[in-house]
Amino acid sequence: MTQQEKVPVVSKKVVIPFILITSLFGLWGFANAVTDPMVQAFKKVLELSNSQAAWVQMAFYGGYFCMALPAALFVRKYSYKVGVLIGLGLYAVGALLFYPAAITEQFWFFCLGLYILTFGLAFLETTANPYILAMGDPRTATQRLNLAQAFNPVGSILGLLVAQQFVLQKLQSDDIANYSALEEAKKVLIRTSDLMVIRDPYVILGLVILAVLVLVSISKMPQKKGDGITDSLGETFAKLKANSTYTLGVSSQVLYVGAQIMCWTYIYQYAEAIGMSSDTAANYQFIAFILFFFGRALGTYLLQFFPSGKLLMLYALFAIFATIGVIFIEGIFGLYCLVAITLFMSIMFPTIYGIALEGMSEEESKIGAAGLVMAIVGGALMPKLQGMLIDLGGFGVNDIKILGVSEVNFSFMLPMLCFVFIAFYGFRVNKKALVIIK
Repeated sequence: MTQQEKVPVVSKKVVIPFILITSLFGLWGFANAVTDPMVQAFKKVLELSNSQAAWVQMAFYGGYFCMALPAALFVRKYSYKVGVLIGLGLYAVGALLFYPAAITEQFWFFCLGLYILTFGLAFLETTANPYILAMGDPRTATQRLNLAQAFNPVGSILGLLVAQQFVLQKLQSDDIANYSALEEAKKVLIRTSDLMVIRDPYVILGLVILAVLVLVSISKMPQKKGDGITDSLGETFAKLKANSTYTLGVSSQVLYVGAQIMCWTYIYQYAEAIGMSSDTAANYQFIAFILFFFGRALGTYLLQFFPSGKLLMLYALFAIFATIGVIFIEGIFGLYCLVAITLFMSIMFPTIYGIALEGMSEEESKIGAAGLVMAIVGGALMPKLQGMLIDLGGFGVNDIKILGVSEVNFSFMLPMLCFVFIAFYGFRVNKKALVIIK
C-alpha cells in the first residue's frame, strides 16, 4: 500500500467540524431545488413569458455574484463561525420576505426575497468550500470536497419533494387548461391562492434557518481565522489572474452552473412540450437528483483511481452525448436523456473547484474561492438566454421547429456547448498533470 492510499480523506480529529460544515451543503441544496420549479410556477400564476419567468433564476444566482467577494473578504478577516451566522441570518431574512411579497402579489418582491436569500448562500458557500479543502491533507482535498458536496443533493431531494408535494400539486392555475382565458375576477382569486401556496414553504424554511442559526451560535464550532494578510488584494488578484488553471476553472464553473440550472429548470418546459404536467415532471427531476447523489458518491470513489482532470473530462463527454439525445430525440426518450445528464454533471462543481484552488496558500484560496462562488452567476445568465431561445416562436415551448426539432429541444444546444468547454478544461488539466509527472 502506498503512502497516498494511507492518507485519510477526513482525519478523526476533524470529524465533528467536518460534519458541522458539511450540514451547510444540504441547506443550500434545499434552497436551489425548491426554487427551480418556481420558474414554471410563476410563469403559470402570473402569466409570464419563459424569459420573464427566468428572472427568478436571475435574482437567485445574481445574489451569489454580488455577495461572494464581500463574503470572502469578511471571512478573510474574521472567523468562519461569524461568516456562517451572517449567512444563515441573510438566508432567513430572504425566505421570510416571501410573506409580504405574497400579500403585495408583486413578482419583483419575490425576486428581491430570493436575491437577499442568496446573499446568505454566498456567505455559506464562500465559507464552507475552502474550509473543507483545508480540513486535511492537500492530496485528498478534491476527494474530501466531493464527499462533503455529496450531501448537497440530499438537501436538493428534500427541496424538490417540498416543491412537488406542497406547491406544484396545489397550484390551481396549473390544473386549468386555459387559465389566461378566465374572467379577471376568477383569475384574481386563483392568483391570490396560488401565491400563498408558493409563499408557505419559504416562510417555514426561514423559521427553520433561524433555528439552525441559534443552534450554530451556541455550538462550539471551530473559530478558525486567517493567519494574517500576507499580500495586498491587488497582489492576490494578480497571482490569480496569472494562474491559467484558476482562470479557466472560473470560466468552467460559470458554464457548469449555467448548464446545471438550465437542465434542472427547463425540465418542466421540456415535459410541457410532450404534454406532461408540472407535478409529474417533478418526478423526473426527483429521479435526476437521485442520480446526482449517486454520481457524486461514485465520483468520490473513482477519484482514488483517476486523476481529477481525467475524470472531469470523461463525465463531461458523457454529458455531451446525453445532451445530443435531449436535442434530437423528441418525446419521452428525450426526457430520459435529460434526466441522465444530471448523473454526469454530479462531480463537476466540486472537482472544478478543487482543481482551480489546488496548490494555493490559505489566504490566496479564500479570494480564489470568491471567484468560484461568483461563477455561480452562470445560473442567472444562461437560463435567461435559454428562455429567450424558447420564446423565439412565442410564449409556448414548441411554437416553431429549428433543425427539425421543437424550439425547447434546440435550446439545449446551450448546455451542450458548456459541457464541451468543461471537457476541454478536464483534458487540459490532465495533460498538464501528466507533463509534471514526467
